[in-house]
Amino acid sequence: MKTLHQTLLTLGLAALPAAGAMAQTSVDAYNLAQSELRGTARFMGMAGAFTALGGDLSSLTQNPAGIGVYRGSEVGITFDLNILNDKTSAAGNQAGSFSKFDVNTFGYVGTTNFDAPVMKSFSWGFSFNRRASYARQYQGAALPLNTSMSNYITSFTDGIDPGKMMFEQNKYNPYTDSDINWMSILAFSGGIVNPFQDMSNPAKPWVYDGLFQYAVPGSETNPAGIPATTGTADFTVRERGSADEYSINLGGNLANVVNWGVGIGITDVDFEQTAYYGESLTGANVPTADGNNIQEGNINWSLDNWKRMTATGVNLKFGVIAKPIQALRLGFAVHTPTWNSVHTSYKGTINTNASSGFKANDYTDYAEYDWNITQPWRMNLGVAGVIGGRAIISADYEYEAYNAMKTSNIQGEFTEYNGYISSDFRAANTVRLGAEFRATPQFSLRAGVAYTGTNVADAVKQNTVEVVTAGTNPAYTLNNDTRYMTLGAGYRTGGFYADLAYVNRYRTYTHHAFTPFTDPADGLWTLAPETNVTGTSNQLVLSIGYKF
Repeated sequence: MKTLHQTLLTLGLAALPAAGAMAQTSVDAYNLAQSELRGTARFMGMAGAFTALGGDLSSLTQNPAGIGVYRGSEVGITFDLNILNDKTSAAGNQAGSFSKFDVNTFGYVGTTNFDAPVMKSFSWGFSFNRRASYARQYQGAALPLNTSMSNYITSFTDGIDPGKMMFEQNKYNPYTDSDINWMSILAFSGGIVNPFQDMSNPAKPWVYDGLFQYAVPGSETNPAGIPATTGTADFTVRERGSADEYSINLGGNLANVVNWGVGIGITDVDFEQTAYYGESLTGANVPTADGNNIQEGNINWSLDNWKRMTATGVNLKFGVIAKPIQALRLGFAVHTPTWNSVHTSYKGTINTNASSGFKANDYTDYAEYDWNITQPWRMNLGVAGVIGGRAIISADYEYEAYNAMKTSNIQGEFTEYNGYISSDFRAANTVRLGAEFRATPQFSLRAGVAYTGTNVADAVKQNTVEVVTAGTNPAYTLNNDTRYMTLGAGYRTGGFYADLAYVNRYRTYTHHAFTPFTDPADGLWTLAPETNVTGTSNQLVLSIGYKF
């Protein structure tokens, strides 16, 4: 049975729902749309600069015209060992390194050659490609606080009749019988937001106090002359899952000048996150032992969250590779948005222990809902030069329209959430450079570098806007720039080939415990605690296959 806040309240006043029961937001759309450099060892050894090259199983998910380069058939598989390390700037980072083994790709291409002046060959193929791995974990402790998550929660809880957030055994469950934000209900029952009546505003008489008491500017005391609240926070985040794509492609060669290809991609996404956040505050607004009033005291409270999103989707791809002269290749590909059907489930738990003797524990119901997301459309441009039949230099540019993502359900588009997407994010730009040198007819060496700029809007990075989250976890993590450096080698004998690649990824991202907000206590814009995280990944990639 749930242990609830037992504040004695005068009931009967009309309830004003604060923010509603949030479902999906721009942050959920963002998490599901992530991709990274993945593919065969040859593809990764050249940093993925294959838009103008083709002839590789990874072409089926990048530029489908790459299948038109084939003059024979191929079957292959790629294995990936990834050593990851995520380190926060906060104290107490103990997540350390961990390893993950994946199958990056496997696939088959079949080709029929024709003795015709225009249609030289026709190819068909199927491939599996792991587009992204969501595995990461990081934590931090002793983040100094200038506010509390509880104060943020009051910003959308003010005005709600507390009686509408109280659980009655077998009679009324606020999580299922109201449209009140679950974060408000959980915080109220956990005693970290506490109501009082302000009859000067009869239309909105219920107001909530957060735990944090701010100091008067230039002082260390609050307006009552009492020392202001001080405290620290700690957090842990663990994520797992992957984004996979199954591609079916058709393509061909026209007069040995133009290679064309079309493809359909079927995506499968599984993202799971567990998150912990806790605060330890001194001189806070804590409930009395019976929960009926507020007094100054110390408090420790924590919030545990679990969330999982699974999605299936489909996209289309179109591409060409032109060879105007023997030494030059030009590539172009466009991917439609990926239309996804998403299932989300989550739950949250709060625990509170105050020096006043107040204790509380509450947990939400298990939430499930379905929605849709249209993920970014993409465009790839590539140019490659073939030098003396022994060396290749290739360059790519990729555009991903993250700000054009859309969410909806069976009733139609979520106009409000789509507005957040277009303002919170921007298009991402990626540049890839790769080179290959055939040292002998059997042995090749490769290298590459790739850079992806952040897809987060400046206003979000500069903490000048609120970021809306869903469920009972107001935390979010946003990527900054990403850099890849790659090396590779390949061996061919007869139809058999073996390729090896080493890939180093360096990415920074910022973890926000909750969004910046306007605190109703003083009307001031308040920054939430955030932590810089450095993520490094070292991958060893092995591809083996046979061409015939």
